[in-house]
Amino acid sequence: MDKVRDWNELAAQLAVDSIRCSTAAGSGHPTSSMSAAHLLAVLYCEHLRFDVDDPKSPANDRFVLSKGHASPLLFSMLKAIGAISDDELMSFRKFGSPVQGHPAPVPEMPYVDVATGSLGQGLPIGLGMAIAMTLDGLPTRTWVLMGDSETAEGSVWEAMANASYHGITNLIAILDMNRLGQRGPTMLEWDGDAYAARARSFGWRVLQIDGHDVSQIDRAYTEASDGTAPTFIVARTEKGHGVSFLANQEGWHGKALDAEQAKQAIEELGGERSITITPPKPEPAAAEHRLSVGVGFSLPSFDDDVATRKAFGQTLAALSARPDVVVLDGEVGNSTHTEDFQAVAPERFFEMFIAEQGMLGTAVGLQALGKVPFAATFGAFVTRAYDFIRMAAISRANLRVCGSHAGVSIGEDGPSQMALEDLARMRAVHGSTVLYPADGNATTKLTATMADLPGISYLRTTREKTPKLYDSDEEFPLGGSKTVRDPSGARATIVAAGVTVFEALTAAEALAKDDIEVGVVDAYSVKPIDGRALRRALDETGLILVAEDHWIEGGLGDAVLDALAAGGRELAGRVVKLGVTEMPGSGTPEELRDWAGISASKIARAVRSALHG
Repeated sequence: MDKVRDWNELAAQLAVDSIRCSTAAGSGHPTSSMSAAHLLAVLYCEHLRFDVDDPKSPANDRFVLSKGHASPLLFSMLKAIGAISDDELMSFRKFGSPVQGHPAPVPEMPYVDVATGSLGQGLPIGLGMAIAMTLDGLPTRTWVLMGDSETAEGSVWEAMANASYHGITNLIAILDMNRLGQRGPTMLEWDGDAYAARARSFGWRVLQIDGHDVSQIDRAYTEASDGTAPTFIVARTEKGHGVSFLANQEGWHGKALDAEQAKQAIEELGGERSITITPPKPEPAAAEHRLSVGVGFSLPSFDDDVATRKAFGQTLAALSARPDVVVLDGEVGNSTHTEDFQAVAPERFFEMFIAEQGMLGTAVGLQALGKVPFAATFGAFVTRAYDFIRMAAISRANLRVCGSHAGVSIGEDGPSQMALEDLARMRAVHGSTVLYPADGNATTKLTATMADLPGISYLRTTREKTPKLYDSDEEFPLGGSKTVRDPSGARATIVAAGVTVFEALTAAEALAKDDIEVGVVDAYSVKPIDGRALRRALDETGLILVAEDHWIEGGLGDAVLDALAAGGRELAGRVVKLGVTEMPGSGTPEELRDWAGISASKIARAVRSALHG
């Protein structure tokens, strides 16, 4: 058997099929697929150990197409290994087809682990997969195919720094250096030495090859698989390779060929083929791997004042009894208190440093291989990783994120450290759960719930200590709330969450001295929110006042309004929103809450004003 000939023939088929499916769709990225056809042909023929009949097996190597726009190449490869049919390939980009414009792990496409297409995300995700394999002691590898344009993204270098720092040696990045981006040349074009120097400076082994020479590709993959270092393969390629009017030509990015152009291109590539291959089988020992079962554990409880961020850390420490729980932090573990988990399970704690994008991408990769990752940093800094969270929703990922130091209540550090947009941001994520506990015992229960929660969940924690409000045996169901003050004859209901619950209770006591009775609801579940309780409160009192330590746009107040408006029910009553409306500065938490209008005295004043005009 002539392997070189066979690999080249398969590469030609991949290029042809990339043209066929994108021309049928009338859109797509055939030329970006063609540049990497030889790279994928050799990988799947010889090096990617993968059981097509069991694509989720822990024994499989993993492949991430970071340059997700080259999806025609991936789907053409899936056809070649018998995972999808030619008819399915030709449904590319059609409504209802799992063969989407960019890869997504829809139920009908089990061969795709994560969504890609927002560039710069594949390598951080691949790092998470490689870490999961390492934690489980598996001999498997993660391969990531990257575009050269995406190396301008900082998240790529965050992942490279952390991979070498943590000694991850089963991660292989393949750079498709085809010189051309969307609108013209890339930053470094074909300067492979520059890419190589940068990668070496981040502690990676570098191999430079001709990305269309299958023998060079094979040798590079063999060396990269030896498990001695993370490896960065710089493959010089041509966009549109193999077709005279496409090869290394500008103006073809994201453009499908018309029927006549496709006919000519396919002829130049030698015509259609129907090659099928079987990737190498995974190692039997890896196939037998099963996750060990953890022992039972007890959750912490709190009788004294405690910061919810501290309760979060102690709960993580208790959850360390579960071998699937992994914790990542953005170098603020002594503030988020993930250090409590690190102290008892250091092998499953990963310091990701000031690299929030890389941290969230790594969490996506970990969960794709069955881990239960918790990622924590200041809520304000989660903003940097928001695109990873958005893409994680497309990946159907199960992520748990904790944002500490919420609102103006952080005090003297000032607005650069204040999470004031986080509730709005996380509420907008598809299928997300947003939680904001008021005390330590609520935090413990909600953190434990997150461990088994599907989708993306976000826990907002407070810097300062808060009093005990609930007993340790209190339950906190998702979508629920707690009516913490429910006097007869209440004329209004104050809805609060987190730190403003205590301000609301103090305000209610002051109002009661003036014979103004108000109820107080702790909306600890911001999404899903307890619409039934809110509608009942509005029906009974006619006035809801929402107090939140967040910008007045998009947070708890808007969640309340959305719940009341759901279903188009006829409503009677008023809703008043109190939140941060001006740019804060430094000050004590008490000074800043009063300035923002969410202190007990300002809440009481707002209730009086609403009732008396």
